[in-house]
Amino acid sequence: MTDHYRAEGDESRQSTHPQQYPYPGFGGDGGYPPPPAYTPTSPAHAAPAHAPAPAPAPAPAPTPRAKRPVALLAAVAIVAAAVGGGAATLVERFAGGDGGATGTGVTGTTVSQSSKGTVAGVAQAVSPSIVEINASTTSGQSTGSGVIITSDGEIVTNNHVISGADTVKVRLSNGRTYTAEVVGTDPGKDLALIKLNGAKGLTAATLGDSDGLKVGDEVVAIGSPEGLTGTVTSGIVSALDRDVTVAKDEGQDQRQLDPRQGWPFEFGGRQFNGDTGDSKTTYKAIQTDASLNPGNSGGALINMNGEIIGINSAMYSPSSTSGSTAGSVGLGFAIPVNTVKADLNSLRSGGDA
Repeated sequence: MTDHYRAEGDESRQSTHPQQYPYPGFGGDGGYPPPPAYTPTSPAHAAPAHAPAPAPAPAPAPTPRAKRPVALLAAVAIVAAAVGGGAATLVERFAGGDGGATGTGVTGTTVSQSSKGTVAGVAQAVSPSIVEINASTTSGQSTGSGVIITSDGEIVTNNHVISGADTVKVRLSNGRTYTAEVVGTDPGKDLALIKLNGAKGLTAATLGDSDGLKVGDEVVAIGSPEGLTGTVTSGIVSALDRDVTVAKDEGQDQRQLDPRQGWPFEFGGRQFNGDTGDSKTTYKAIQTDASLNPGNSGGALINMNGEIIGINSAMYSPSSTSGSTAGSVGLGFAIPVNTVKADLNSLRSGGDA
């Protein structure tokens, strides 16, 4: 190998064979000293004092546009935080919790939350307060319905359901049965109050305000038509303040008084479900198209808040040629609950019995 030197001004560098160090910046054209023959394990040493590394080129001056992405990211972060906090507040509000709550449950049950204001919700809430009544007389047995109004077993029903009964038996929605005593009756309003023997802790219905009803309001009827305990139907308020004339119990044939055969009543000068006889009484009734059938008498007409707004008392049941009665045709009547509430004290003291 031949070594040579080349002078350039005041500087001199050693040249090596170009094939031995084929890297840019090295070789016969001048450059830095050759790199070591092995890979260094420590950071590279600074260039010799006589050959300082060239200074890096200065970075270009930032333009106003360079700051915008940073500002935009900051704005996005702030908006995201605000939205996230708002979403958390909404979730917490709909979950029914507060800021210090540690539980994750929703107040109430799924059923009560999802079915409130529906027929299913009303039926679930009120059905435990509706009973089946079986009244036995020397002439036979009749079946009707009733509404529990106190936890110790006071029940409102129609007078014609228990009229002339020797024994009264009541079946609750859970299947439990009680005997009952007649506390008071008011044949003029077709109302009666009975009391279960030895009952306590029963589910009492809530009595609403029938004066607030409007035509078209949705209603639910619950009773025991044909002995089918806890039957639920629904409809609307078809009319208000209908003058319905019904028979009192004096001198009536038991078949006419049997709720299974349809309680006879008059409306608009016409008689329905039999002869009302000479002894009659007239009251203002709620008309509904909720399906009512024989056995619904004394049961509840309920608004969508689960409040009793009427006691079902009369229904039109067209008779067949065989003498039996057909089903409801959407003409049912109920005694307004405000009439019931006004009569309760009298019934508790014996009424007209």
